[in-house]
Amino acid sequence: MTSAASSAAGKPARHDVAIAGAGLGGLALALSLRQGLGDEARILIADPALAGPVRDGRASAIAAGARHLLDAVGAWQRVAAEAQPMTAMEITDSRPGDAARPVFLSFDGEVPAAGPSGDSEPFAHMVPNAPLQQAMIELARERGIALVASSIVQMAAKPAAAEFRLGDGGEHRASLLCACDGGRSKLRALAGISTVGWSYEQSAIVLTVGHERDHGGKAIEHFLPAGPFAILPLTGRRCSIVWTETTEAAKRLLALPPVLFHDELERRFGLFLGAIEVLDQPRAYPLGLQVARRFVADRLALVADAAHIIHPIAGQGINMGFRDVAALAEAVTDAARLGLDIGGPDVLERYQRWRRFDTLAMGVATDGLNRLFSNRSDVLRLVRDVGLGIVDRLPRLKDFFIRDAAGLGGSVPKLLRGEAL
Repeated sequence: MTSAASSAAGKPARHDVAIAGAGLGGLALALSLRQGLGDEARILIADPALAGPVRDGRASAIAAGARHLLDAVGAWQRVAAEAQPMTAMEITDSRPGDAARPVFLSFDGEVPAAGPSGDSEPFAHMVPNAPLQQAMIELARERGIALVASSIVQMAAKPAAAEFRLGDGGEHRASLLCACDGGRSKLRALAGISTVGWSYEQSAIVLTVGHERDHGGKAIEHFLPAGPFAILPLTGRRCSIVWTETTEAAKRLLALPPVLFHDELERRFGLFLGAIEVLDQPRAYPLGLQVARRFVADRLALVADAAHIIHPIAGQGINMGFRDVAALAEAVTDAARLGLDIGGPDVLERYQRWRRFDTLAMGVATDGLNRLFSNRSDVLRLVRDVGLGIVDRLPRLKDFFIRDAAGLGGSVPKLLRGEAL
């Protein structure tokens, strides 16, 4: 695949912003920058995966703030029909096969809507990743963003621009490079940025189930000794399952014959929605904590999984990435309007200050929650159940937690508030 961004006459092709990675984060960043910088901005996305169809079978909990961003860049309208609002959330603490699963904490599924209307909106929607990613790819093409099915294999930061080479041999220059290329980021490695973190020796088994009864939009998180078992509502009589087990147990479960796997799934899912049916191929994803020691380098910004990976226990992974996108797009747009260098150190440092503390705080919180709930200690189980019960009886504290989960707490960038750049 070639593009108009290819170098001509031996001279490097020139871009304002180049983005490595065409996942949800990279695409959202490109579309946000298109809105903020205008149609004249030269934006490139490079990713070998652009050569084929989108194959991500997972679904994501898109928080209200992230939905505002997607709406602002024109992507939400294209997937709204496949988005299931969460009307409520329940948290239980039990063991597989328990006859009774007492609810220790429950949340109403709505938060005050952005703006002065006084209305409310769902705190999150469940959206399949593949349709959302495909919609953003199509939107990027329509808006003149260059899409190249190749990877960045070399880079060097110069005083006026970052110079880089693609795997197809093309030479390029950009005022700003953005690493949206995942947890094993090539650009992060080329920049010499190290990470801190650890494996949890856990894996998340992800699959979709069908069921007899309507879920009513309710999300449920069963805290089991091996880790959380999340039941997340999709459109129709379907749910997305994120089932945490030790890595070895996950391997054994996925190796079971389908009928035995179904039995293990049903022990944890229960019968509250009637008979269940596995609708796709279950897959396991290793879990860990990883945070880059720096989010920026000369002419380079790390975004989403390239900057941080956290435990999915709070469903905040993709939403933290969208927070990065909104913050970086706002910092770059503000600089451009002032006639400043959009890849200069002041712009990058503003982005890093905005996002690094929030990321570290969320990493510590999810790490602590995972350690508190993923164990078999009866003493800790009593402590956490009492704690959940106390929170359930404090409406203001519950409101604080649900607003934070919706991406509307703290210093919120414009796009997450529903404001255009």
